[in-house]
Amino acid sequence: MSFVIKKVIKKVIKNKYYLILLIPALIYFFIFYYLPMVGALLAFKKYNYADGIFGSPWCGLDNFKFMFINGDIFGVIRNTALYNIAFIIVNTTFEIFLAILLSEIGCRFFKKISQGCILFPYFISWVVVGTFVYNMFNYEFGAVNGFLKSINIDPINIYNNPTAWIPIIIFIKLWKEIGYGTVLYLAAISSIDQEMYEAAEIDGANIFRRIRHITIPSLLPTIIILVLLSIGNVFKGDFQMFYQLVGSNSMVYSTTDVIDTFVTRSLLNTREFGMTTAAGIIQSVFGLIVIVTSNCCIKKYDRDYALY
Repeated sequence: MSFVIKKVIKKVIKNKYYLILLIPALIYFFIFYYLPMVGALLAFKKYNYADGIFGSPWCGLDNFKFMFINGDIFGVIRNTALYNIAFIIVNTTFEIFLAILLSEIGCRFFKKISQGCILFPYFISWVVVGTFVYNMFNYEFGAVNGFLKSINIDPINIYNNPTAWIPIIIFIKLWKEIGYGTVLYLAAISSIDQEMYEAAEIDGANIFRRIRHITIPSLLPTIIILVLLSIGNVFKGDFQMFYQLVGSNSMVYSTTDVIDTFVTRSLLNTREFGMTTAAGIIQSVFGLIVIVTSNCCIKKYDRDYALY
């Protein structure tokens, strides 16, 4: 035991400067990620303001029972999972396609301009995006209905049509985040050995064969890692996006309500801290199960592609 302690102390002294640089990150994660985990006790308590978190009486699994009996949670979990799966499939496909397309463009000026244009939406606030969408689809003075009226077609009330929001949300998510994902895949493509392309070109392989047999296989490790990281958030809804796009429009909750918006709205309307905490725990547990299962499947396929 003393040998192990001496070895650890020796490594700490050797890497002391790296550890000092790590301290701010550790403090950040401890304060904002680990310390709030104490609040998970609320899921098993009947909270009241007078007694606080630790003094409130225990209620077992009553908060979970109430949440499932209420019935909304099943639709909310379904929406959250399906939206995130759609985001992963659609975004990953278009990001890879666009990264390969840009990598094959010879004009450096056009390539830089294109990268800047597709990356710009990533830095726009969801508040601004929500305003843009509202001005596009508003029933009375929206741009879409204004165009329809100009060609003598009846306007469409998008904000009363739950089904219409499914492609709208998927498209807005793609438009806003495709630039960031494309940059990641472009970086991976730039690290591919160019001699392989030159050898394939000498052997007579056209651009499509080079992409199929060199680019895509070389991108596979990056694709798997990014998809695994995304799968970890499959039960986590982007609160800013859904809230800013839809707001408190109950007419479209059936297709746009996700766990994060459900928890926030429940907390504001009912002040049931226990039930909302229980929803958050379910979200975290499901996310943990999904990422552990996915990582185990990837590990069986190829251990080098797994996260751990």
